[in-house]
Amino acid sequence: MESEDLLKQELEELQKQLGKKQKFESAVSSLKSLLPQTYPSASPSLRKSFYSVICRVATVLKTRYTAPGFWNAGLGLFEQALLLVSEPSEKAHLKACIANAKEHLHLEDNPSQALQPAENQANRGYLFEGHLTVDTEPPQPQWLVQSNLLATAATLFAAESSRGSAANDTTPEDAANVLEDLMNRLEEVVPLMVDEGDFVAPKAPPASKEVVAKLPVVTLTEEILANIGKDAECAICRENLVVNDKMQELPCKHTFHPPCLKPWLDEHNSCPICRYELQTDDHAYESWKEREKEAEEERKGAANAVRGGEYMYV
Repeated sequence: MESEDLLKQELEELQKQLGKKQKFESAVSSLKSLLPQTYPSASPSLRKSFYSVICRVATVLKTRYTAPGFWNAGLGLFEQALLLVSEPSEKAHLKACIANAKEHLHLEDNPSQALQPAENQANRGYLFEGHLTVDTEPPQPQWLVQSNLLATAATLFAAESSRGSAANDTTPEDAANVLEDLMNRLEEVVPLMVDEGDFVAPKAPPASKEVVAKLPVVTLTEEILANIGKDAECAICRENLVVNDKMQELPCKHTFHPPCLKPWLDEHNSCPICRYELQTDDHAYESWKEREKEAEEERKGAANAVRGGEYMYV
């Protein structure tokens, strides 16, 4: 037990060294030496300490260091740890760390050569108002995919109900294919219905890159950490915050590690804590938001008018 306490102290010291650029690689090297020697026979508590320090290596790499030497050291540690840990969640996180390191070092597998012709074809532009564009065709927004699928399904249903399939060049196979497509993409493109019979809000597109780039970045100091509490963490990666961590601040004043925040905003475009939503580059979606805002104000006005009328007759 005493030896494990000493190992935990050593791990704590190594974690502190990770924040010093000149000691980072030596600290990672020490971790790589300790892992195979002590991890297999370590207690669950000591294993958690090892995993915590390894996670700290990943966070420091994402938030501070860009040099290939640092990332190579981290990659070797992640790959070694992956062979030793047994918890599924820890394995999944380490695989993500390995993938991130390989991407940073440009070690990811090259796309299949068989896909190249298709990619070249996709980059040839598309017809817009009779002219071939230079840029590739943008992906269709979800509302348009939904609209096209539902319109096609409605046409097929009408043709089937009137027994006019042959006249409309529509076969039962066509109907079956569209229905299968609708079922497969039900959760993706067909919004759930609310009690009033209206559609819920469509999923927000990724946040505008320009807006995200302008978000302020602050460096944590001892004073800031003291104000937010010693157990404060990034709400996305769940890593405890330490002095000199760089944090990006949303307009709602909540802060997160920049490498954690960008992919989150690409996927969800909302603050993980308060759901504040950033502006997007999707004009159709922004127009929808404006219409919804106006409609909500009208609904509130109508509700207030009804309540006012009720009070008049009480």
